[in-house]
Parts: sequence; structure tokens; C-alpha cells
Amino acid sequence: MAGGAGLVAHRRARTKHEGSVTTFLMITCIVAAMGGLLFGYDVGISGGVTSMEPFLKKFFPSVLEKQKNEASNCKFDSQLLTLFISSLYLAAFVASFFASVVTRTSGRKASMFIGSIACLIGSIFNGIAKNVIYLIIGRLLLGVGVGFANQSVPVYLSEMAPARIRGALSIGFQMAVTIGILTAGITNYCTSKIKGGLGWRVSLCLPGVPAIMMAIGAVLLPDTPHSMIERGYTEKAKITLQRIRGTQDVDDEFNDLVEASDAAKKVEHPWRNILEPRYRPQLVICTLIPFFQQLTGINVIMFFAPFLFMTLGYGDKASLMTAIISGSVNMLATIVSIRSVDKYGRRILFLEGGAQMIVSQIAVGMTIAMQVGLNGERTLSETGANLVLLLICLYVAGFAWSWGPLGWLVPCEICPLEIRSVGQSISVSVNMLFTSLIVQFFLSMLCQIKLGLFFLIAGFDVMMTIFIAFFLPETKNVPIEEMDRIWKAHWFWGKYVQGEPVVQEPVFKKQDYLMSNNGEGT
Repeated sequence: MAGGAGLVAHRRARTKHEGSVTTFLMITCIVAAMGGLLFGYDVGISGGVTSMEPFLKKFFPSVLEKQKNEASNCKFDSQLLTLFISSLYLAAFVASFFASVVTRTSGRKASMFIGSIACLIGSIFNGIAKNVIYLIIGRLLLGVGVGFANQSVPVYLSEMAPARIRGALSIGFQMAVTIGILTAGITNYCTSKIKGGLGWRVSLCLPGVPAIMMAIGAVLLPDTPHSMIERGYTEKAKITLQRIRGTQDVDDEFNDLVEASDAAKKVEHPWRNILEPRYRPQLVICTLIPFFQQLTGINVIMFFAPFLFMTLGYGDKASLMTAIISGSVNMLATIVSIRSVDKYGRRILFLEGGAQMIVSQIAVGMTIAMQVGLNGERTLSETGANLVLLLICLYVAGFAWSWGPLGWLVPCEICPLEIRSVGQSISVSVNMLFTSLIVQFFLSMLCQIKLGLFFLIAGFDVMMTIFIAFFLPETKNVPIEEMDRIWKAHWFWGKYVQGEPVVQEPVFKKQDYLMSNNGEGT
């Protein structure tokens, strides 16, 4: 390794970090989480808008024609239509690499500000769109904003939060995402009733509101102490740390941050270093967790809920209402995760949520097959439709208290400072790349493999649940700067991180480890 190993290897035994949850900290995290609101709104708005007849008539008339003539499963199959949706995530994939550099060299705030301005301009382009080119340009700009926001906001939240509630505050990002999705569903339902067929313009303009709020926050809020120390503002970092912790007694935590930063500064090539064996756990998990998160199939529901329910025989207004229902379940279940993640840990939520999604997807596939037929030749009965909606809500709930929030939390909390921006960049880029691919090809897959798609997703859910069971150690209540301890204690990853200070027993095998070493319960 190109430096840093010596300092990391001599980290002191774990100490208790003082401080309370201050009003200033909460306000800071709420404003920062506007990046999640932006992302969630963009996830939820596109499926609803593209099911509105005036929007389709103006930009995608061939799709409108297909609704009348094609088989049920293929009525929305259009590569141009899905390009409108997926272009945002493709742009976010590219932008995340540039955002990594900005986040590391100029701070988390700078990345948040760039993201908010890009989203504001993109929402204006979409709102005034005269043709598909306007729409694509607007979505690309929104994608740039999402790439920067998703790179910086989860890191910002995890670094600002005290270790004992880091999970809950970091999940504030995902909570904001779910609020954005629900807001999009409600907005689409309301704007679809606007006379004159201009409701879609209102829907597409509204991302500008949270973008403005995040831009103001990026100007007024402080950067994280980690980032300040990383860029040489040591004294300012200590003052900020005292302010967000609500106490002057922050020496232990501050010294840990300085020590981690000293190690990070000796790493000249973080992209090269993350490929070294000692960072193999972070590289694998920052790649596979966002990869598996997309293979859960959640975006099939969040993006295409109106399409999916219209395909199953719901009317257009009813399909928009079902999107609101699933969005509400998504938001409420995320609250469960916020209240549970720092009490019960990450692994139990991952495992329970995975099992719940497996059962739900298989049940959805079987119900639709029995009611609609393999080729969609029949329509759902009222009882069948309600059952499918219930099963989908059960599936969404399982995702929302597991892979939804934890898919963002775990990658950004496991990386040491010297590779944190790179690890988050990998996580965001993998997430956005596979989101764009799934969005681009889902409607074609639904047309071609039909209900087998739900069973395919269930198979992916089985794979990722097995991965969590064997390869993810528990990280609750472990300070970010001391996260390396859990890897040496792990049965598999320990062989890659030789020379690290370790506990005698793995954290995930000894529940009272944190109590005995930290002097506090969980």
C-alpha cells in the first residue's frame, strides 16, 4: 500500500465518543437529505407521467397506438420511451466518477451544490419541453444532479452522525427518497386531472423545489469535520465537531478523525489502492450491494407501477392511485428501519427483508399466472387485483426496511477515509448503471418472458440473501474510523486484512462486545 498502513495499524483501543443529538445536527441532516427527496421524486415521477395520455400523445404517439392494438404484456414496449426514463440514470452513472473527485478535493458541500444546480436546470428543461430532445436533455441534467447528490449526501450524513445513531440518521437519506417517491405519486394523481393536458409539465417542473432547498443548504450548512480535516482546516473542523455534538469534550473523536486523515493523506492513488487485498472487503461490498439492490426488482415497481397495473387491467386513474398506495407503504416501512437499524443491526434487517421479498415475488408471479394467464389473455378479477396489490405492498415493505436504506448506508459506512469517496463513487456508479439497464429493458423483458420475470427476480433475491448471510459482518455502533476491526474478525475477510488491530472475537458473534468495550448498551 502507498502509505497509511502504519497509522491505521496503531489506532488506539476503542473509546467512547461523547456528545448528544443536537438540534443543529438534526437541521443539518434534514436539509442535506433533500438530495434523497430529489432522487425519490425523479424515481416516482417518470412512470406516472408516461402513463398520462396527453404526454404520450405529444411525445410518444406510437406507444398510445400500441395500447389499443398490442397484446397486454407489450403495450408499453418502446425503447424511446424507456430511454426517456433511463437516460437520467446513465448520466448519474457517468457523473458519479466526477463527483468522487469533487467530494474528495473540494468537500461534500461542493458536490451537493453542483448536484442541486444541475437538477434545477434539468427540471426547467423538462417543464418547458417542446420535443423529445428537450426531455432527454432535461433528464440527462437531472442525472448529473442525482449522481453528485447520491455521491455526497449519504457520505455527509454518515460522517455528521454520532456512531450510536449513525444508522438512523444515514437512513434519513432513504427516508427522503421514499417521501420523494410518494410525493411524485400524489403529484401525478393530482396533475392528471388538470384540464388542457398540461399536468405533466407541473409534475416535471417540481424537482426544482428540493433542488433550490439543497442549494441553499449547501451554501449555509457546514461541511463535515472529516472533510475539513481532509482538506487541512483542522481548527475549523474541531469547532464544527463541538457544535454538532453539543459539547466541548470531543478530543477523543477529533483525534481519531485526525489520525484517520493522516493515514488517508498518504494514499496518493485511492482508485489504485482500493484494488489492493487489504481493501477487498470494501471493494466487493461497495460493488455487490448496490448491484444486488437493483436486482431486487424494486425499480420495476417504483418506476413502472402505473404501467404494471395498467397492464394487469387497472384503469389509468386507478393505476396512479396504486402507485400512491405502494409509495405510502414504502415510506412507512422505512420508518421501521430507522427505529430498528441501530437496535437490532443491519444483518437481521437484510435477512428478514430478503426472505419477505422472495416469498412476495413468487406469490405475485403465481397469482398473476393463475388469474391473467401466461400471455395476458385475461384480466384480473377484483379479488385477484387486490391480492396482487397486497403482495406488492408486502414486497415493497420488505425492501423498504432492508435493502432500500441499507443499500446506501452500508457502503458509505464501511470505507476508511482514504478510500471513502472512491468507495461511494463505486457504489453510486454501480447502482446507477444497473438502474439504467433495468429501466431500459424491463418493458421489453415483460413483453418477452412475461410472468417469468417475477420468478427471475425471486431467484436474484435468494442469491443476495445468501451473500449477506455469509459475507456481511454486523457494523452497528462501530465508529467509521474504527470499522477496520470487524474485517479482521470475519471468517472470510480476515485473510485479506492482515496486520490490523482486532478484537479477540467477531463482533457479530459476541453481542455484548460493544457494551464491554464501549461502556454502553445498544
